[in-house]
Amino acid sequence: MDAVIDAHNISKVYNPDTIPVYAVNNVHLHLNRGDFAALVGPSGSGKTTLLNIIGGLDIPSDGWVEINGVNITGLPPNRLIDFRLHNIGFVFQAFNLIPVLTARENVEFIMLLQKRPKKEREARVRELLTAVGLEDKMDIRPAQLSGGQQQRVAVARALASKPQFVLADEPTANLDSQSATALLDIMEKLNREAGMTFLFSTHDRRVIDRARRVSTLVDGRVTKDEPGTTPSTTA
Repeated sequence: MDAVIDAHNISKVYNPDTIPVYAVNNVHLHLNRGDFAALVGPSGSGKTTLLNIIGGLDIPSDGWVEINGVNITGLPPNRLIDFRLHNIGFVFQAFNLIPVLTARENVEFIMLLQKRPKKEREARVRELLTAVGLEDKMDIRPAQLSGGQQQRVAVARALASKPQFVLADEPTANLDSQSATALLDIMEKLNREAGMTFLFSTHDRRVIDRARRVSTLVDGRVTKDEPGTTPSTTA
């Protein structure tokens, strides 16, 4: 399969000149197109830091990240922003929706940044919000939505740019079992039918049980990297 992500010998060190603290310590991670993978481990193990480095939201102290053969660690800030905009979808634990915008407007926002035509934006928003079961909530603001509904809007927003892959940081942490199951069903369907690559940072058993690739971090190091319990359904 084609490689999507190659993280080469990634380290993130705080206080390097006094008492060094390694949030991530010499990690190498390779993901293929169509993977449905999870970074797992206890709180403080480095999952979110590694995810942010892979997504270009944080800079490693050592090592570099290649996405589709592009070394994003060496990109100037303006080019990195543009690369993220067109290649990476983010789903955050805290949703990070814009409170003054409706569900429709939150999903559309990233396409406005991409300068997509209005007709294309409108069709894509309707397609995505229908796909996540919120076709009747398009004109509702986040405060009027449940946590599960807000997270589904966040997923739709992450997919609006038609990204190569999606990074999801503890996407089910604030959800009840029913909402978490519905969200994971949506992500698995997109992975299976659209071939999108997903990488989760999680300690949620509901996510881990569905992952087809599980990398375990302990104290910033990968201690295991193995197939998950769910057989692959992608081509």
